[in-house]
Amino acid sequence: MTKGIVPATARAPGHHRTRNVQGMCGRFVSSSSPEKVAAYFDVDAVDEKLEEQSPNYNTAPTSSVMVVYEDGSTRRLAPFRWGLVPSWAKDTKIGSRMINARGESVADKPSFRSAFTKRRCIIPADGFYEWTTDPNEPKKQPYYIHRPDGEPYAFAGLWEVWRPKDSDDDQPEQLRTCTIITTTANDNMSRLHDRMPVILERDDWETWLSPQNHDKDLLGSLLVPAANDLITFHPVSKDVNNARSRGEHLLDPVDVDVSPVPGPSLGQK
Repeated sequence: MTKGIVPATARAPGHHRTRNVQGMCGRFVSSSSPEKVAAYFDVDAVDEKLEEQSPNYNTAPTSSVMVVYEDGSTRRLAPFRWGLVPSWAKDTKIGSRMINARGESVADKPSFRSAFTKRRCIIPADGFYEWTTDPNEPKKQPYYIHRPDGEPYAFAGLWEVWRPKDSDDDQPEQLRTCTIITTTANDNMSRLHDRMPVILERDDWETWLSPQNHDKDLLGSLLVPAANDLITFHPVSKDVNNARSRGEHLLDPVDVDVSPVPGPSLGQK
């Protein structure tokens, strides 16, 4: 075995891993402190609830995640639940199915169009995971994807506030939720998956976050694949498959005997 990824030319005949072409993005890493995230994203105000936020190297749907958003002229960092619950939803169950929004249709989908117009955000991530399949292995092989320079990603996202219908109008119970927007994979990412999170460049943060910006064409132009040089990856422990496993060891490279290669696409939904 060779450490990390074996070149495609070294694959054994008939033995390869196939990229995932369905769900995306389902796990990511949020290990940086709120203070570090706030400084990196030029945040003006940090929610005190983030003092309770611990590093999570395997953030799963419905987890509490850090979100950067703008309230008027103030850029804020606060905890939101991952999995968007539209304000009109009867209950919060829908959130577990709304962890991603497709960039191609996000402006028009009933579940997302209001948030796309008025409630856009950035979800900071130190990296994220994707899986490949192998017909000879019962469990999928996870890969950790990150920036080569170690800087965090700025995932484009949307946020919502949900209130139960029977809540007290004077002191309404609120749930703040978010979703990550995805787009087609760039060449590097396509070795693992046919989709990837939308990764915003620093120069585009203000355009994306400003609630005063209602230019759908301009906003839509940001929902494109990231540059290839922002993506590098290596295989990691299958402990990632268990959402209760959240330690730093999950980022350590492991040995695999084959490299990921593209499989047949199942098409777009």
